[in-house]
Amino acid sequence: MEEITKVQRNYHGDIISFQTSGGRIISYRKAVLEASEGLLQGVDLQENEMGDYEIYSTGSTDKGFDDFPTIF
Repeated sequence: MEEITKVQRNYHGDIISFQTSGGRIISYRKAVLEASEGLLQGVDLQENEMGDYEIYSTGSTDKGFDDFPTIF
């Protein structure tokens, strides 16, 4: 099972894609889908007030991806 190893952010600082331990680069939406299917380990999903799912790291103290390296 793969896990998230790196992130890519837009100019607002929002995460737009992830790199997995298998070397794949996947979009935020694809990561949410794979996490919901149990294909990614080390992440949790939470539904926000708008009904969308957000992905969080279970290995981070703040549950975010701030300490993850960037893809580029």
